[in-house]
Amino acid sequence: MLRKARILLSVVFFGLITFYFLDFAEILPNGFHRLAHIQFIPALVSLSFITLVVLMLVTLLFGRIYCSTICPMGIFQDIITWISRKTAKKKRFRYSPAKNILRWGILSVTVVAFLFNFTVVLGLLDPYSAFGRMVVNVFKPVYMLGNNLLETVFSKFDNYTFYQVDASLLSISSFVIGLVTFLLIGFLAWKYGRTWCNTICPVGTLLGFFSRFSLFKIRIDEEKCNHCGLCATKCKASCINSKEQAIDYSRCVDCFDCLGTCNQNALRYTISFGAKGQTAADASKRRFLVAGLTTAAVAPKVMAQAQNVVAAASGMKSDKRTTPIIPPGSVSQEHFQAHCTSCHLCVSKCPSHVLKPAFMEYGLGGMMQPTVYFEKGFCNFDCTVCGNVCPNGAILPLTKEQKHLTQMGKVVFIEENCIVYRDGTSCGACSEHCPTQALSMIPFKDGLTIPHVDTDICVGCGGCEYICPARPFRAVYIEGNAVQQEAKPFIDNHQEEVQVDDFGF
Repeated sequence: MLRKARILLSVVFFGLITFYFLDFAEILPNGFHRLAHIQFIPALVSLSFITLVVLMLVTLLFGRIYCSTICPMGIFQDIITWISRKTAKKKRFRYSPAKNILRWGILSVTVVAFLFNFTVVLGLLDPYSAFGRMVVNVFKPVYMLGNNLLETVFSKFDNYTFYQVDASLLSISSFVIGLVTFLLIGFLAWKYGRTWCNTICPVGTLLGFFSRFSLFKIRIDEEKCNHCGLCATKCKASCINSKEQAIDYSRCVDCFDCLGTCNQNALRYTISFGAKGQTAADASKRRFLVAGLTTAAVAPKVMAQAQNVVAAASGMKSDKRTTPIIPPGSVSQEHFQAHCTSCHLCVSKCPSHVLKPAFMEYGLGGMMQPTVYFEKGFCNFDCTVCGNVCPNGAILPLTKEQKHLTQMGKVVFIEENCIVYRDGTSCGACSEHCPTQALSMIPFKDGLTIPHVDTDICVGCGGCEYICPARPFRAVYIEGNAVQQEAKPFIDNHQEEVQVDDFGF
């Protein structure tokens, strides 16, 4: 009964969380982003004390229920394990000692890296964020290709239930990281069950420590147990030592798979007040790793210099931004990088598709964290989705009025690149798409007008950059603000001043 209830809850949580990442048609309302807020690392980073207290109390009462029922990465491993056992009927697990030095070493490195704002380590190892990257960067393109295939088939029968969507990869680096994560954790789950949770995952190590003191535990009745070892063969956490009649509660994930297998009825999930049995790379590789990281760090600078050379040779100037754009409501790059664990929920839910995973825009410590690009659209003036769904507090929620005056960047106009200047052709597309009129047209020559910039009222939405027809280098682009500012209120077409409440940051 306990096992069936756990599986039912797991399927519900896993299905809703996964589909919310995939749901480009917004079938699920945005209220479902609360599923991200009950995840351990997002709650920790956003200082959601109530959620943390509830999760810790649940662990102290019932053990690692979070790992078996709520964490999507844990459920993903259970699915892989289930499939592997269906394909290999004789597959059996066996007890293995805990690798405590490795477990606590990884947890310590993660904590130190987080305290020094090197959040890429936490982002890589946080199970929720790792699962989100897998879904957004690996599964979602396939899901959207399937949608496009259905649209092609249905449209031939004059049924327009489906519509074509962009199924391209958001970022090659994030796709590779997501794919490696999927293959690595999938392989470990296929071969060894919950090895990732009990060896690598810092959340598993931390909750495992507290689960040793949980009130309810799976207990072995020593008088009934005959040391047959059947329970250990079903334990995907490899934590049941049937010879010693002991269970390592720091690794037990409360999947309850073992309860129904004991022919002696020697296993029970009940109140327990103390159970028995608590229990260098070489120099060439180091040089290779250092060289690889150094190359990755300097590559963006080399590319920027090359772009400047190409632009100068063509009589134009480079439109390469030097400061990346952080999502509206991120306060500052420092705040954003200190809180973001790269779960990519905001990337998946952005209706304008302007958020994509960074490579080295933020430096090595900010790999995979979302940044704003305007190749496929611009930030909708009234949209506040990213701040509403962010579970970590990296992107703070904004009202529409606050969003209207949140300056995440400032427009830069390069006259030499403008087709009005270069070709003597009338344009004005940037001004037509600017919601605040930070770009306006002023007289130029021969009856033409050319853009004029007022950066004080610019909010950095990117409408001008997206629409600018000048190529290969745009005449207008958005330079990011390291610290987001409040733009001056602007006067709309009805000469009414836009008013906003004070920002909360």
